[in-house]
Amino acid sequence: MTSLNWYRGSLHNHTNRSDGDSEPETVVDWYRRNGYDFIVFTVHNVITDPPGANTDSFLVIPGEEVTLRINEETTAIHLNALGITETVMPVQGKDVVSTLQANVDAIARAGGIAAINHPNYTWAFDHRHLVQVTGALLLEIQNMHPVVNTYGGAGRPGCEEIWDHVLDAGQRIFGIATDDSHQFQSDFTPREGNPGRGWVMVRAAKLDQDAVLGALRRGDFYASTGVTIENMDTDQNRVVLQVKQERDFLYTVRFIGKGGRVLRESYGTLAEYHPAEKDGYVRAVVECSSGAKAWTQPVFLT
Repeated sequence: MTSLNWYRGSLHNHTNRSDGDSEPETVVDWYRRNGYDFIVFTVHNVITDPPGANTDSFLVIPGEEVTLRINEETTAIHLNALGITETVMPVQGKDVVSTLQANVDAIARAGGIAAINHPNYTWAFDHRHLVQVTGALLLEIQNMHPVVNTYGGAGRPGCEEIWDHVLDAGQRIFGIATDDSHQFQSDFTPREGNPGRGWVMVRAAKLDQDAVLGALRRGDFYASTGVTIENMDTDQNRVVLQVKQERDFLYTVRFIGKGGRVLRESYGTLAEYHPAEKDGYVRAVVECSSGAKAWTQPVFLT
């Protein structure tokens, strides 16, 4: 049996090729020095694949943030294109849904994985739009940039709630956490788009592009803002998590099903749930007393 390893990755970051403050080499160096195994460059509207960036212990995957605005330049539509082979030119549709779909399709034609970014940025779209879009594999449920309205408000759903609505509608899409990093040179403050705040942990046989992208396609990963899951055993019969104990932190694990309903809540570092078909799907959220979280991917039961 092939042994699998956990690899930590950043799926959304910017350089001075668009609106970041640092050279691509500086971005690579920051993530390498701070415990990451791979990044995907996502500069606006141009593929980034710096030569010589890969090493035996660090992987750089080419990517792009496909970016445009519609509705008189007020509604921002952003999608990340992961593992593409060429620049994806943004495609303008007649409305939000057709624009999202056209760009998801364009990313697929370029050989990439489409990730739908920060739906609440400029309050651009929500689950009512996303349930009409097919082909996207990933959705940002936790974007750590300070201006993207991740948590919703005033009656608008947060991104995690949007995810549940999309899952309820039968869409099979996986949730990711990202930095959306722009500032590497300025002070690290909550008002800046700094790195190191949201990432994914993929489970793969080796650190290469095919293996990492394959794990993302399968949903063999979890998203995190600081919680480490040491082991996951997830299938239609049971979902078991072993969380790494750090300091004197306390952990709450909630198993979530159809409608965003809490199916079970447990305390501690070991949690288990046995799904029933009526649950629709089961995903887990781990909350740490420090404020950090982790999200597993849904196990689909129907």
